Amino acid sequence: MYLAYSLLLTLGLLVLIPHFLYKALAHGKYIDGLRQRLGSLSHINQLAGPVIWLHCVSVGETQASRPLVKRLRAEFPNHALVISTITTTGQNLARQVFNNDAAAIFYFPFDWRWTVRRALRKIKPDVVLIMETELWPNFLRECRSQRVAVALINGRISRQSFRRYRLIRFFLRSILSNLTIAVMQTEADADRIADLGISRDKLFSSGNLKFDVGSSTTDPSATEDLNSRFGLQSGAPLLLAASTHGPEEKIVLESYQELRQQFHLRLMIAPRRPERFQEVANLIENTGLTWTRKTSLPQSSDSTADIILLDTIGELMAAYPSANIVFVGGSIVDRGGHNVLEPAASGACVVTGHNTHNFQVIVQLLNEAHAIVQLPPLEIRKAADCLTHELKELLLDNDRRVELGRRAKELVEDNKGAADRTMTFIRPLLNRSTLDNS
Repeated sequence: MYLAYSLLLTLGLLVLIPHFLYKALAHGKYIDGLRQRLGSLSHINQLAGPVIWLHCVSVGETQASRPLVKRLRAEFPNHALVISTITTTGQNLARQVFNNDAAAIFYFPFDWRWTVRRALRKIKPDVVLIMETELWPNFLRECRSQRVAVALINGRISRQSFRRYRLIRFFLRSILSNLTIAVMQTEADADRIADLGISRDKLFSSGNLKFDVGSSTTDPSATEDLNSRFGLQSGAPLLLAASTHGPEEKIVLESYQELRQQFHLRLMIAPRRPERFQEVANLIENTGLTWTRKTSLPQSSDSTADIILLDTIGELMAAYPSANIVFVGGSIVDRGGHNVLEPAASGACVVTGHNTHNFQVIVQLLNEAHAIVQLPPLEIRKAADCLTHELKELLLDNDRRVELGRRAKELVEDNKGAADRTMTFIRPLLNRSTLDNS
């Protein structure tokens, strides 16, 4: 079965080569770190002491791992921590936020046995920590053959993913047997992964690490810099459209133009994908409204611009405390939604679309606490009208808007502690690696 998987992986990459080439030429994607993805990590110096390899996929997992990294460095200062990502945006963020914590930051190898072996020979990890549900078959099998302890942490399996995984349960049972432990977000996640074949004695639940991120990782100086440059404390409410996908920016812009006829309101848009920054800039330009972008040279007009394009990676957290209302994207279009906890932790009033299966439990908790506004299922052509209606209600009812933000922040505070619980479960693996290296 592993051979068939490797052949399919190779075939898939061959089929996607034209797509990769287009992305590489148009946006510079996939070129950076190609040698690392092939398992060549010659730029990494020899690592001293026990080694912890933390793997994140992209921006979300990298952000979520921050409270755990803080605890790892405090409790195991003699361990070398290395961090891998798959996406370029995740890599850039990891280099930014873990520059002082990690001995090395690199791209995760393609999941062929030879590339995985090259990477493992170089890193020589004692413990591998895998964020969420990155189940790479060859990587996990090679870790087991080299007696490397592997912990899945902050694990989650949505209902949609579970239905797909069940189709290959016979293969997943073999893959999951390579895990030393699995620390899942909820009991429901634990039940699903148990049904897929992992032994119950390897299973734990910790809560969601993303509850621990919140305002504790927000740099107040970064927020102040945004406030100062763009005049975000000038009195006009700020609507922040975060992690948006096309055509959500067009929907938000249409809604904003309608709202401006009644309210003195400013808009900040932070697209999810960097390669879409210019596309969104063109959409904003076509509105005829005044606008600016974060990557432009500062100008005096920045403080009065109607629309601000946050065309950077890693600054969204700093923007949340200044926002009165945050629309979280990937939710009107069916991308499963994005992290609603970060704006909730700042006390902002959070609005999201119906498609939030990536954060199903969290959105459910916020709904039960009356701490979020969730739009109904919408046709794209009707989305702007619905969003406008909900935003208008919130702008007219200041008390309700503030109360939604207060309840959201309170819910985040009440659910913190996943990082400490995760440390309890992985500590035996880390202590064992200390003894093995003594």
